[in-house]
Amino acid sequence: MSNDRILLARIGAPHGVRGEVRLFVFADDPDSLKRYKPLTDEAGKRVFKVKALRPAKDHFVARIEGVDTREAAEALTNQGLHVSRDLLPEPEDEDDFYHADLIGLAAVTTEGAPFGKIVAVHDFGAGDIIEVAPEGGGKTLMLPFTKAVVPTVDIKGGRVVVDPAEWAREEAPPPDADQG
Repeated sequence: MSNDRILLARIGAPHGVRGEVRLFVFADDPDSLKRYKPLTDEAGKRVFKVKALRPAKDHFVARIEGVDTREAAEALTNQGLHVSRDLLPEPEDEDDFYHADLIGLAAVTTEGAPFGKIVAVHDFGAGDIIEVAPEGGGKTLMLPFTKAVVPTVDIKGGRVVVDPAEWAREEAPPPDADQG
């Protein structure tokens, strides 16, 4: 994924039969989806315009220009809405950043040893997760993007410090939580 386009929202399943969609917004200000133009797919080829937006229980409901049927809404399921990075404001301080800024950063342990490289940032609904390709190769690891697990983010230095804990290591036995 390129860092020149920033994901602001992802379209979910249709809402109703008239072309509305569930919309999961990642921007601080959901109304910004109506202001930033153009909103596009990740490649910047297809343009989307949010005509209406209203809050729902754990998402928003949106009307996208040109999407008037449930079938048209279904065709957009999982489509990301991106904006060119140069249209967004710069982060206000060094502790602020866009998730896209994390992609490609080196991950090092709290002791400074190489751990891997961040290849993706996910949000499956229970908080952000960073996906790290291990230094020595193998399966990627999913780590919660919390202060406890990622105590330091150094965008300018090109790295994050991770404290993955034993549960993140493939060879570690499962936690003893089930033993009473």
